Amino acid sequence: MSDSPEKLSVWCAGEDWCPITTTASLIGKKWHPVIIHRLLDNGPSGFNELKENVDGISSKVLSDSLEDLQEKGLVDREVINEQPFRVNYSLTEHGESLESVITEMAAWGETYLQEPTEADEPAE
Repeated sequence: MSDSPEKLSVWCAGEDWCPITTTASLIGKKWHPVIIHRLLDNGPSGFNELKENVDGISSKVLSDSLEDLQEKGLVDREVINEQPFRVNYSLTEHGESLESVITEMAAWGETYLQEPTEADEPAE
């Protein structure tokens, strides 16, 4: 029995840049790292709770993103109750293992990104 984690399949195995591009393809969509971050911070969450915690995301985009993250093996979906219908989303072991990546993304952003000012906002 090996102590190494189960590995996700990749599309470019063997190239030295493969781990970077494959990881980016897993979490590279706009809302994916935010959803993972919220699940890391808050633990398993229902759909409406996630929608509240991911400010600015539409229900459709959240639904599509959760489905994509499930297909990629980063999020689990558990039906809690059929009547009324309730679902909880949680991170898989692979999803939880992204904590240091998400934390570093946040730290880099806090260090190098400036919040927009009113002058940066588009005119209406």
